[in-house]
Amino acid sequence: MNNSSTQMKAVTIPAFGEAEVLRVATLAVPEPGPGQVAIDVAYAGANFAEVLYRRGVVDVPLPFVPGIEVAGRIRAVGEGVEGLAVGQPVAALTIVDSGGYAEVVITSADLVAPLDGLGIGMDVAAALPSNSTTAFLVLDRVARIEPGASVLVHAAAGGVGSQLGQAARLLGAGRVVGTVGSEAKIETARGFGYDEVILRDRIADAGEFDIVVDMIGGPARRAGLDLLAPMGRLVVMGNASDAEDVGIPANELWFTNKTVSGFNLAAFSAAFPEETGRALRRAVAAAAKGELRVQVATLPLEQAAEAHRRIESGTTTGKLVLQVAAS
Repeated sequence: MNNSSTQMKAVTIPAFGEAEVLRVATLAVPEPGPGQVAIDVAYAGANFAEVLYRRGVVDVPLPFVPGIEVAGRIRAVGEGVEGLAVGQPVAALTIVDSGGYAEVVITSADLVAPLDGLGIGMDVAAALPSNSTTAFLVLDRVARIEPGASVLVHAAAGGVGSQLGQAARLLGAGRVVGTVGSEAKIETARGFGYDEVILRDRIADAGEFDIVVDMIGGPARRAGLDLLAPMGRLVVMGNASDAEDVGIPANELWFTNKTVSGFNLAAFSAAFPEETGRALRRAVAAAAKGELRVQVATLPLEQAAEAHRRIESGTTTGKLVLQVAAS
């Protein structure tokens, strides 16, 4: 679309349901408010979070435009924004108000990372804001990783799992182990910084860990807690298995010197946008240096429903991104 257009293409959730409910619609181009920027979107990341919006797990007003991360160029800047200019290439988190499955999206200037001169393709840049930022925040801010720490990550071949193993290495972990749900994912996960990759249902003998990161839920969550060493930290950041909640008795934590923490990127970004932005820029810099590898597969925006089906199947590895604008 051209910069003077007042209408844009977007994928919307008009009603909660299966992937087929997603619809391409024409909407008015949004304008940035104070402290915000508008971005002409080149690529938008596809994430399990957007599946939850579509299913109605997260209470959002309908029709709703999903999309928690993008890469593109600054279209306009709102009042008070400094350090960002029209036409500048950027990666951005759009997770607070969503809207990334569109030709134009609005987000806080604090949640934007410039890409000037970094040599990162827009498709790769769109895969960084959610998963890579989460990896650094979970390990550093929440789990408070220390040099030599042992780390266990569930879903090691997935989007965020692929980044957690590498981030743990960058942050000085001593032993980094990943779990996967099938033999087919073991080799893929090994390429993402893990010393060992094991099947999730065979972790009972994996040893003790200082940090366990769980986005699976159900039996995996309970097993992760059991594998924590004294003073170990379990970080809960998802429930991809759609299992019933796992009750963790407070007295058990008291007697075993273990800690359970939660992390939700949307809530964290809303509460601490400047800190989130710093983590995003840290992730982008690491990717530019070759310290973070992102495996990307691309689909056109119009195939957002197919992207959702692939994510829900549990067979994907790495990251899916949606191409919004022609290269």
